[in-house]
Amino acid sequence: MNISNQIKENLEERRSINEEDDFGLEKSWANLTNILSISEDETINYLKNCSKEDVLLISSVFDDVSEKLQSRKFISCLRELDKKYPDLKLTFFIDDAESYIEN
Repeated sequence: MNISNQIKENLEERRSINEEDDFGLEKSWANLTNILSISEDETINYLKNCSKEDVLLISSVFDDVSEKLQSRKFISCLRELDKKYPDLKLTFFIDDAESYIEN
């Protein structure tokens, strides 16, 4: 299964988890982080083409993915998403994710 399909499957599962199910949410986030960390290029390609709703769900793991990828290219992609969807107010999450990159 390619990364795009894995992400879609994870996000569908995430949408079905009750917001009060901390264990379920953490498990879903950890799984999503692992999927998004497999391939920087495939992740960026997915993010550039996914829906606004998917970006919002994925934003919860921006920092964890950034820590694993250690990629300025990933951060640049997130900044583009912030411009594309200003109403999502992603700047704080992106700044936080950028802080995980080691200089």
